[in-house]
Amino acid sequence: MESECHHHSHSHDHKDDSSQKPVKPGAIYTCPMHPEVRQVGPGSCPICGMALEPLVADENEESVELKDMTRRFWLAAFFTFPLFIISMGDLLPGQPISKVISPQLKLYLEFFLATPVCLWSAWPFYTRGIDSVRKMNLNMFTLIGLGVSVAYLYSVIAALIPGIFPPSFRDASGHVAVYFEAAGVIVTLILLGQVLELKARNQTNAAIKKLLGLAAKTARKVLPDGAEEDVPLEDVHLGDLLRVRPGEKVPVDGSVVEGQSSIDESMITGEPIPVEKNIGDKVVGATVNGTGSFVLKAEKIGAETLLSRIVHMVAEAQRSRAPIQKLADQVSGYFVPAVVLIAIATFVTWAWIGPDPKMAHALINAVAVLIIACPCALGLATPMSIMVATGKAATLGVLFKNAEAIEIMRKVDTLVVDKTGTLTEGKPKLVTVRPFSDISENSFLQKVATLEKGSEHPLAAAIVNGASGRGVELSKVENFESVTGMGVKGEIDGSQVALGNKALMTTLNISVGNATEESERLRSEGQTVMFVAINGEFSGLIGVADPIKKTTPEAIKALHAEGIRIVMLTGDSKTTAQAVAKQLDIDDVVAEVLPDQKVEAVSSLQQKGSTVAMAGDGINDAPALAKAHVGVAMGTGTDVAMESAGVTLVKGDLRGIVRARRISRSTMANIKQNLFFAFVYNAAGVPVAAGVLYPAFGLLLSPIIAAGAMSFSSVSVILNSLRLRSTAI
Repeated sequence: MESECHHHSHSHDHKDDSSQKPVKPGAIYTCPMHPEVRQVGPGSCPICGMALEPLVADENEESVELKDMTRRFWLAAFFTFPLFIISMGDLLPGQPISKVISPQLKLYLEFFLATPVCLWSAWPFYTRGIDSVRKMNLNMFTLIGLGVSVAYLYSVIAALIPGIFPPSFRDASGHVAVYFEAAGVIVTLILLGQVLELKARNQTNAAIKKLLGLAAKTARKVLPDGAEEDVPLEDVHLGDLLRVRPGEKVPVDGSVVEGQSSIDESMITGEPIPVEKNIGDKVVGATVNGTGSFVLKAEKIGAETLLSRIVHMVAEAQRSRAPIQKLADQVSGYFVPAVVLIAIATFVTWAWIGPDPKMAHALINAVAVLIIACPCALGLATPMSIMVATGKAATLGVLFKNAEAIEIMRKVDTLVVDKTGTLTEGKPKLVTVRPFSDISENSFLQKVATLEKGSEHPLAAAIVNGASGRGVELSKVENFESVTGMGVKGEIDGSQVALGNKALMTTLNISVGNATEESERLRSEGQTVMFVAINGEFSGLIGVADPIKKTTPEAIKALHAEGIRIVMLTGDSKTTAQAVAKQLDIDDVVAEVLPDQKVEAVSSLQQKGSTVAMAGDGINDAPALAKAHVGVAMGTGTDVAMESAGVTLVKGDLRGIVRARRISRSTMANIKQNLFFAFVYNAAGVPVAAGVLYPAFGLLLSPIIAAGAMSFSSVSVILNSLRLRSTAI
């Protein structure tokens, strides 16, 4: 990413005290509005001037920028309040202030009170404004810096050397007006806006902080001599053995090597029922152990753990740009120079044909134009909504990889789904045990499962697990032989047993009789059927199926209700695929496809004008996930699938797609409302500040009201964005 190196130079352009804070070594900082700007350590954005934020929020760290701006705001408020009272004293009820203090003393008091506000509190505005001119990226700080410095410097000269001003600057009594209170109140109001904005931006990080808070802080390491010690999580290395006691959090991802327990995995799956874990089973960091104690071997640590990857995906999505953001950026690019020109035109017009004192009116209206036109609300409109929406989605088990995925999701009209692991559980189970001879079901299953114990085939594991689940004891197999593409055979307790497809039976000259019809019927239900022969005689059928996920029928119904056409793509046989499609009421089926053909299928749907989302869980789905307008990965699937997809459903539950669409719809509506607030407000405010209403109504907009309105527009955009957190999905 070229911009990463282009923007390294600006990190220490100004030494205001926000850059003196300790930061986590190597922490990457980025701009909420321009995520392509990245650097190590804090600073300000070279494009818009905003303070950079850490890419991944630290759960304990309070924003350095927020602390700094809050300090500046309180100092400004402390001095501005008396400044305002003194300057406006004659307009307030009670004793006029001009009777109490002389005009000269009043002038010096105002100068004394405004100076710390306009020099120290407003300092970040000037440095960022100068930066923006130096880098030719004019932004809101250009306007604020210009407006405040002009009002303040003009007032300083008017207070200290009033003699240099010509009559056009003087009022009827010959005094030169000063605008210390305007400069002070503008700075205070803008700082208040900044503090509220930074607080809200901190809230958008709440989702990440919540996720980070789930992680265990320490782990109990089992040392080679059998002793155990508690160590910080950072000191855990791959391959370490870690003891997890009852009620503790699992420290890292790994597998159980000793003991057994049940674990609450609701953090990942959303399922409240604890999952039994025995030796060899995988466990995930941050899930909660039940009543058993076990030892696990660390297999994924640090940034590799599932929780860290989830945090990283949420952080990246919060910082990514929605295509609609480019529109706001383009508008801002033309907007700031246009405003500067309008301010100059305002100054010239008032100086030329305005009422006396001409120059004073010209100056104050030009400053009002600069202040009210600040496009910070415009810049915030999109990123604020995106940040709140990604945080909200993460709590619902939907991880958006980028803002583009949020924007496109609501337009999806066709969903392409992989069958295995997406619609189904992806783990075959033994469903049918059908002996045809007079052998008992258990005895039949015992022979079949014993034979399959030696096989590498994935269906073999389903049969062996099915047998042990029914309490069948397995014996030993001798002369085991695998017949490629057909099945397996061997000798068990003196009997010759063969298991495989119809071709194997034909090779062994065994007639299957009327079992063919039965096998077809089971196949039409989506089962994979195997024939069994004992001692040269056909003995029965075994059926294995990949069960449909319990949540799938409800998800399909909800997707249909959203008007989405569902197409199933699978490498499985046509019969099995049709059976599943019929059961689930799926619109279209493309069976027996290879990974590259999945890409072609997605591509052909796109060419017909459909907006396609593809849902899958395996490495074989990755190319198609990347090709679709939006790729949706099952969080229960492979890392490769998650890397290729724009959306990950943590629970591997298709109902998440319906949630993702609702989030997408409410986010885009929210962004449009925000842009409306920002555009309309700026469009209406600038002409009023320039004095368009003065000839007809005698109305002028004071810079103080302009600053208040500018801050209010940013705050209204932020509050509207935060509404997304409470939207029902």
